Amino acid sequence: MHTISNLAKLPTRYGDFLIQSFRETLESSGAVLEHLVVMTPHLPESPLVRVHSECLTGDVFGSCKCDCGPELDLAMRKIAQDAKDGAKNGGENGGGMLIYLRQEGRGIGLFNKVNAYALQDQGLDTVEANIALGFASDDRNYGILEKIFTHYGIKQVRLLTNNPRKIQAISAYVKVERASIIVESNEHNAKYLAVKKQKLGHLL
Repeated sequence: MHTISNLAKLPTRYGDFLIQSFRETLESSGAVLEHLVVMTPHLPESPLVRVHSECLTGDVFGSCKCDCGPELDLAMRKIAQDAKDGAKNGGENGGGMLIYLRQEGRGIGLFNKVNAYALQDQGLDTVEANIALGFASDDRNYGILEKIFTHYGIKQVRLLTNNPRKIQAISAYVKVERASIIVESNEHNAKYLAVKKQKLGHLL
């Protein structure tokens, strides 16, 4: 079950966007998740799309343990630039959206993510920590994307991702062309990125 908010303007440091929220009620638990779509005013036939799962520590507090914050920043810049490039060419081919899914910690929630951080402090990697807490390496669900893409009439996307599992999951709803999104590593997330590549198959 889902409901959709009104559409509003969202001026940002990247450019002018529109914003809309999708409220999802999970049948399994009754939990309510409020997702966001931040998009350019014009959406081309194949928009540039970033499906970004919430990471409060990286997106808001600038955590160096992961690459989430820099990826979010880069995605917004790329989508805004794509819209500008499209406008120069008549406005038909550029633009896109960032879909912000409220599934913190690859689906385990903020509380458990902090517990996973504590286990990482003791030497476990990001996958081992999730499993030690009784979760899968990745507990995310992308079902709401079917509703989002249908609402906007989107049938194909240029997907900003390095994650083959995400490509496979989203390909169930739309035709996917991958667009790479690579950010610089640092001394705190080098091991994290290596684990994503070796254990989760990320294209880094």
